[in-house]
Amino acid sequence: MSRLDTASLLSFSPPPTKPHRRRRLLSSMLAIGGGAVALILFVVIGSPSNPSTNYASLLLSLGSNDTAATHLRALTLHPHVAGTKANSLTAAYVLNALSSLSFPAHITPYSVLLSYPVHRSLSLSAPGRATKSFSLSQDTYPDDPYAAAAAEAIPTFFAYSASGSVSAEAVYANYGREEDFAYLASAGVDVAGKVALARYGRIHCEDIVHNARAAGAAAALVYTDPLEYGGPPGEGSFPDTRWLPPTGVQVGSLFRGVGDPTTPMWASSEGCERVNMEDAMATDDMPGIPALPVSAQDAAEIQSVLGGAVAPADWQGRDGSPVYRLGPGPAVLNLTYQGNDTMATIENVFAVIEGAQEPDRYVILGNHRDAWTFGAADPNSGTAAMIELAQRFSVLQKQGWRPRRTIIFCSWDAEEYGLTGSTEWVEENREMLSTRAVAYLNVDVSVVGQGLLPSTTPQLDELLLETIKLVQDPDNSSQTVYDAWVKSSVSPTIGRLGNGGSDYAAFVQHVGIPSTNMAFGEGPGYPVYHSLYDDFVWMEKFADPGFRRHVAAASIWGIMALRLADEEIIPFNYMSYATELEAYTKVVEKAIKGTPVSCSPLYNSIKALEMAATNVDSERKDIQRELSRKQLSKDSIKIRGLNDRLMQAERAFTNREGIFKQEWYKHLIYGPSEQNDWDTASYPGIADAIATARSTNTSASWKLVQHEIHRVARAVTQASAVLSGNLT
Repeated sequence: MSRLDTASLLSFSPPPTKPHRRRRLLSSMLAIGGGAVALILFVVIGSPSNPSTNYASLLLSLGSNDTAATHLRALTLHPHVAGTKANSLTAAYVLNALSSLSFPAHITPYSVLLSYPVHRSLSLSAPGRATKSFSLSQDTYPDDPYAAAAAEAIPTFFAYSASGSVSAEAVYANYGREEDFAYLASAGVDVAGKVALARYGRIHCEDIVHNARAAGAAAALVYTDPLEYGGPPGEGSFPDTRWLPPTGVQVGSLFRGVGDPTTPMWASSEGCERVNMEDAMATDDMPGIPALPVSAQDAAEIQSVLGGAVAPADWQGRDGSPVYRLGPGPAVLNLTYQGNDTMATIENVFAVIEGAQEPDRYVILGNHRDAWTFGAADPNSGTAAMIELAQRFSVLQKQGWRPRRTIIFCSWDAEEYGLTGSTEWVEENREMLSTRAVAYLNVDVSVVGQGLLPSTTPQLDELLLETIKLVQDPDNSSQTVYDAWVKSSVSPTIGRLGNGGSDYAAFVQHVGIPSTNMAFGEGPGYPVYHSLYDDFVWMEKFADPGFRRHVAAASIWGIMALRLADEEIIPFNYMSYATELEAYTKVVEKAIKGTPVSCSPLYNSIKALEMAATNVDSERKDIQRELSRKQLSKDSIKIRGLNDRLMQAERAFTNREGIFKQEWYKHLIYGPSEQNDWDTASYPGIADAIATARSTNTSASWKLVQHEIHRVARAVTQASAVLSGNLT
């Protein structure tokens, strides 16, 4: 497999574009007290409206799988962790790719606190056997075309892990959730001073280590169990199948916050105020104990010498695995980690297509560029799709097209450390984005397999559904993506953006900008996630052999952006928002049954939102009729006023004080739960307040639940007022 050297990366010449031929079910989750209740909403969507631009068909016809493959191959030649020279070269590649299309492009750097490994060691001692030292490495395979480049990969580690040495007995903690540590306590297993061994699969690594520390563990190990990542017994692993090899390790960040830890709530701009590095590392958002990710192979060896009671059935591995025991000991682990937490430069790349009529209104497309290793799926499948889409827009420009509103392409850096690049940029431009941003369309992992996995804020549901009815299914040319989606064996759902899992977080959860995120395949649950094996070979063999899914992802991304940028009236529909909030409120009402708390304030505010959404939809239709009859100018202040209300209504769901216990997250409808920021939570402040009240059952704690209900009700009322456009 050919490689590009540094000069090739810096002297990029884009490949020619080769044309490629081309519900009604919404689901959200309300996390309350550790449980999750699925809300299924049925919304009838009519036949897709025709896009208001004549350029939509042209954009769809320009898709090129060869172009996407070429960009992905070039971007993933080497591992490229944030803050390294290798990732700076990817920034130069993206900059050159976008500027070669005659788009004004630039790099915005930030100096931020990042984390790198200096020394790691792990050994196992057990009675009657020699001490075993683990290599903590991921094996290459015979004829691996990336074997040489694999030597450049950062050693397996957890960013921001505390440095230190621990020698202690091991304890098995299942998925590392609060309930898992509670079970260990109930079973008489003392975690204090021990090394907790937990597996991925339910919550993210930072929450696992946080819970281990809270339970008193001195250190933690997190591994990828074959049950989730190894496939059926006997099926084999990469490079023969898509499954993670036994030596595969999933690395990650243990920082539970967002952005640069030295600039909480403000941007890391030049000369800015900073929190002392030692103080930043001492906050509760940091793990506070040494921790390492390990492979399934190493974890199995540790588990094989654990004693104690047999773990429950739902704590066991896949069929054929050895019996898992709880410990503690008699196995003793000797773990050492030394890290280097240091200021480093990251680089966001931007390209702009300026709007003709409304240049001060922004439709923003974003993807992060940094990767823990090669990053073929996460994130550079999205990067390749974004550049391929930008090339299509450049062809549209040559055909005379210019968007009504400004389109901005964003290539974020240091997402893997804590959504750092996007967060710093949003914080630096918060006030301008709050008044000017129409929508943010995020693609992180664009392709890891078959089947669309979309998420939106609700006013974008209709636009999404209409868009995927126009895009050819990449796996069956006789149907659309929508057709395949509704026929899928898993019920087709539109997810919500309550988690903090990607770069949309700062846009929707901090500022309140309508947003989307999408991928083909299972998203971050794919087998080689954050491992050495997330490379071009895996992508080409298993995730997207013909690169047709990359093209489909870019097409969906592009049509949504085109309509948001071009249509006179921004294609938002708030009708489903009210319906969805009412369903969430019914779940809250069930959770507080028998308490002095009332949901009446919420129900009243939702009725007002429903009325406002109905009225604004009628107003939109009236204006569209006037436009079709040429009774109204496309540049009318009447249209501008309606669009401003459609844009700003989402901002009204935010609160400057933030959600309960997590002040950076301002959105009161969609935000991460305190326990696990990968699970989408609706009404996160209410949910966490209920969890606290159930635990303490005091009058004050239930009053706090009522307060959170009133806070959300006030936000919903404000959103109604914004949509209506009327002062009291």
